[in-house]
Amino acid sequence: MQSAKGKLIAIGGAEDKGTDLEKGEIHRNNLNFFELGILRRIVQEVGGSLARIEVVTTASMIPYEVGDNYLNAFGKIGCTNVGLIHIRNRADAANEEYLERIRVCDTVMFSGGNQLRLSSTFGGTSFLQIILQRLRTEENFLIAGTSAGAMAMGKTMIYEGNATRAHLKGEVKITTGLGFLENVTIDSHFEKRGRFGRLAQAVATNPACIGIGLGEDTGMIITNGNKMEAIGSGCVIIIDGHDIAHSNIADIPDGNPFSVENLKVHICERGNGYLVQERKFIPEINEGALVKKQVRVE
Repeated sequence: MQSAKGKLIAIGGAEDKGTDLEKGEIHRNNLNFFELGILRRIVQEVGGSLARIEVVTTASMIPYEVGDNYLNAFGKIGCTNVGLIHIRNRADAANEEYLERIRVCDTVMFSGGNQLRLSSTFGGTSFLQIILQRLRTEENFLIAGTSAGAMAMGKTMIYEGNATRAHLKGEVKITTGLGFLENVTIDSHFEKRGRFGRLAQAVATNPACIGIGLGEDTGMIITNGNKMEAIGSGCVIIIDGHDIAHSNIADIPDGNPFSVENLKVHICERGNGYLVQERKFIPEINEGALVKKQVRVE
């Protein structure tokens, strides 16, 4: 969606807002990621603490606990105009109350959990079409997503793939995402969970896509469906397959190691940028980032 007027913020996850909780690894006090960093940036991008934010908890199996965690996190930064949309199935997605709420809010935020729940629940629905239309036409509209919510943003979406077997053809499963971004495939928890191999395979099978690997406590703010700025405390890995020369992935049987030649990799920290259409790394996306870097150096 290269002509999008709205903004996207894709977040690599921290406590995962659902996935870790589902595993029983509850870190209720680990809110610095939200309180001091990226959630604050979301609020700033949509005009401050009075902005209306709707949190969609569909990706999680424990939506009420996840929703309460978001209300608490946003509240800590003074943002109380926050609603929770607990859509569990496609019938819920047709609820007129929910449709009206996403027509008038400033931000829609998708929580973590399982990205396949997002694509299978919202694909082809009026709920998704309203969001896509607003993204195309409204400059002040923002879509955010963390973990699974970020991975579902692309038109091409990884929904499964064991990191230890990602070097083998067929181990990375791909389907159609929500389509907020064209020609981009996003992975989350990138360094911590060792996901370079699975994003590389996703790009090798579809070199038209730029692979975006988001570290935890890290994200990308994306404007016009093209211009990206790294935010947060970690790094973003960009994998570009446009100039791949040799690749054996179409010819080998499933379960065999694949090989590719000339896969390009960029590493972005806060303030670095990237242009998807031009496939261009930008050392300083804005003057503010340069000032911050100078302060750190001194």
